[in-house]
Amino acid sequence: MASLNPTDFYDVQSLLSDEERMVRETVARFVDEKVLPIISKAFDEHRFPAELVPELASLGLLGSTIEGYNCAGINNTCYGLICQELERGDSGVRSFVSVQSSLVMWPIFRYGSEEQKQRWLPAMARGEAIGCFGLTEAHGGSDPEAMHTHAKPDNGDWLINGSKMWITNGSIADVALVWAHTDDGVRGFLIETNTPGFEAREIKRKFSLRASVTSELYFDNVRIPSTNMLPDAKGLKGPLSCLTQARYGITWGAIGAAIACLQEVLEFAKTRLMFERPIAHTQTVQRRLADMVRKITAAQLLSLQLGRLKDQGRMDPAQVSLAKWNNVRMAIEVARDARDLLGGGGITTEYCPIRHMLNLESVITYEGTETVHELVIGRELTGFNAF
Repeated sequence: MASLNPTDFYDVQSLLSDEERMVRETVARFVDEKVLPIISKAFDEHRFPAELVPELASLGLLGSTIEGYNCAGINNTCYGLICQELERGDSGVRSFVSVQSSLVMWPIFRYGSEEQKQRWLPAMARGEAIGCFGLTEAHGGSDPEAMHTHAKPDNGDWLINGSKMWITNGSIADVALVWAHTDDGVRGFLIETNTPGFEAREIKRKFSLRASVTSELYFDNVRIPSTNMLPDAKGLKGPLSCLTQARYGITWGAIGAAIACLQEVLEFAKTRLMFERPIAHTQTVQRRLADMVRKITAAQLLSLQLGRLKDQGRMDPAQVSLAKWNNVRMAIEVARDARDLLGGGGITTEYCPIRHMLNLESVITYEGTETVHELVIGRELTGFNAF
């Protein structure tokens, strides 16, 4: 009897351009054929599926919005759809692409020298070089200005000392974009990870983002040439602008996680018999499924309009905060409810909601907690900074 698509209830697909639909469909096939068959085991094994990186690169998914330098040069809505489909597979896969693209390649493109762009962007687009983004510190959390990492000039070079925490890709990266205090304000530095004094330690015993590499970075008198500093990024505006790029992708990615949970629990509800009939026949289950669709549909429209604003150059960081807050909260609620509807089996990775639910516990925290985004919006509404 049903005629509307449960995962696209308002026919958002019809609002996309031909290129945007092609990108979504291409990445969706990749996720179905290459990610979904292996991701549950990779999550169980606490292993990043590095074998996916060459194909991610061959599809043009790394640095996809950058013009030139072997990058695809597609629009921001396309990038959002890439994030949505990748996170339908797993947050860890989307996180890899997000860090590579938004947190390392984009700032090199936006703030780097031409020499830095030529050195890193083509190699990163091909997946031959992997990057990580070093801003967060163990004691700082949501207050990046409290960072202790510092860089001092020394005989024409820079000496960097300090540490970073919760760094995606840290232990597999070839280059780390590290933000540090200098006498001239916060600056960004490109540190090749084989530089003496640099150390990355992978964080183990995670119960979230298990199919992703998360690390601590340590800098003990790391000496780099002055040409490794990003010339056009000065102050916290630089790293915060990078986070805005990444948060934009997260608003879409969370939708993919929620869609995966809805698809699985909807099929389960049609076949799971209780008291001699499928649970999908009951009012309680139908109401809960309907609520999932309501939340997903609102999030889809929110991110689509955000993408249009971004492509028009009119997106405000506070609008990203609203979408990140709303969409990740939506996804974690959908994942938790789907897990509950699956009953006892829902606590195993035989089904995807528990995996997405655990991953989203990280996604709702990183790139700004809910409280941070609430206060960003509150500041926008009142004109007063409550941080």
